[in-house]
Amino acid sequence: MLDQGLKSQLKTYLENLRHPVELVASLDAQPKSAEMRELLEDIVSVSDKVSLRLDGDAARKPSFAITTPGVAPRISFAGLPMGHEFTSLVLALLQVGGHPPRVAPEVIAQIKALEGDFSFETYFSLTCQNCPDVVQALNLMSVLNPNIRHVAIDGALFQGEVEARKVMAVPTVLLNGETFDQGRMSVEQILARLDTGAVAREAEKIAAKPVFDVLVVGGGPAGAAAAVYAARKGIATGLAAERFGGQVLDTMAIENFISVPHTEGPKLVSGLEAHVRDYDVDVMNLQKAVGLKQAGGLTEIALESGATLKAKTIILAPGARWRQMGAPGEDQYRNKGVAYCPHCDGPLYKGKRVAVIGGGNSGVEAAIDLAGIVAHVTLIEFDSQLRADAVLQRKLGSLKNVTVITSALTTEVLGDGEKVVGLTWQDRTDQSLHGLELEGIFVQIGLVPNTEWLKGALALTPRGEIEVDAHGATSLTGVFAAGDATTTPFKQIIIAAGDGAKAALSAFDHLIRLAPEEAEAQAA
Repeated sequence: MLDQGLKSQLKTYLENLRHPVELVASLDAQPKSAEMRELLEDIVSVSDKVSLRLDGDAARKPSFAITTPGVAPRISFAGLPMGHEFTSLVLALLQVGGHPPRVAPEVIAQIKALEGDFSFETYFSLTCQNCPDVVQALNLMSVLNPNIRHVAIDGALFQGEVEARKVMAVPTVLLNGETFDQGRMSVEQILARLDTGAVAREAEKIAAKPVFDVLVVGGGPAGAAAAVYAARKGIATGLAAERFGGQVLDTMAIENFISVPHTEGPKLVSGLEAHVRDYDVDVMNLQKAVGLKQAGGLTEIALESGATLKAKTIILAPGARWRQMGAPGEDQYRNKGVAYCPHCDGPLYKGKRVAVIGGGNSGVEAAIDLAGIVAHVTLIEFDSQLRADAVLQRKLGSLKNVTVITSALTTEVLGDGEKVVGLTWQDRTDQSLHGLELEGIFVQIGLVPNTEWLKGALALTPRGEIEVDAHGATSLTGVFAAGDATTTPFKQIIIAAGDGAKAALSAFDHLIRLAPEEAEAQAA
């Protein structure tokens, strides 16, 4: 199962085990059980602190639990945790084996203090780059608190269970048998859901913070670069983000970030966050900005929690999100057949019929990717022709299970109350209406800036983009902006990072040019 190189790496990792770990397998006669047994035997072969039992009686087969001898298991994997989930397996082994997690002490204390009985189930796919964060967070919580249990389930392997429970997007998390949430979540986000007083306590701490020289709003590439460049100037720097990493967390392959031939979104975000935390930056994650105003020479950012942050200069980097079709039924069936990440959710539609909305590079890449999994893909493009690169169009044209419809407007998402069953579209050449029976719709029609909360506060374009000049300055003195939410052309990671650095340098230049009496008034 594991090649020699991977075994050598695993052996090195498992040298950090502080006490014995026991693997308890529940297997049957199917081929996947044989593969799982081979994987578990490979793990045992590289560490004398790991043992294997084959007498597990879990209902899901193949599956295995990770525990310590004599202790009831609290962490299980139903399916083979390879691909993106191999790291989750390694971390679970280490943490069960006593290796300390890299989590803030206050987070550990909060997990241990949770009261109640929590039985979590997470449905993942091996191609999902969002799933490991959730799996690893819940595994960690299970290690730290004996009242918490977690099983991670490969949805593609347990297809019947997925259909019975109507799981149509990953990661999907159930708590005590009921749907808890869907999508990427950090341990802090999960704790905020479980510990209802956490938000109020954090808001109280934030409200007491002093005035920042520079406050960055947003934690994507633009925000991270701005924070690093500002902190390097030795000025008081804060960063407030609804989700550190932003849209990049949902990006699969990144091959155009110069000097990095290939990486994936979560890996790049991990590097961005580590770089920011290398400096004296006050990082406030899970903080959604909802308002901006200027008073007394300072700019104030209101947060959804009720707290307010004040700064002498602001750098706005709120980023963008997937654009929705706006068709009736889209919101109702989001994560019930309407999806936005083919890499994450594609495996759940194996053997089914799906549509991809959008004929740009993202749409055509999604159709190509899905064609290898699903029974049939219908690509629907509003324009009279596809807009993707020629090489992608040639590849798409070679696929036998793909149909392309151009000059088409999706008019409605159809469902049976629980899941998508089809859509209707209008031919823009003759206005005729048509229907498609299908089980999934993947929307790939571009981005929309996260700037609704800034309307009326500063100048925005009709598209909602923040108007900036060559220095990243907005229509408000002392307020700068960077990244995908601005009028800067070409929404690329490397351009956003450069914009963030430029905005930070512009903010610093603004600060040093303040008249002494004005600077004193701001500090007062």
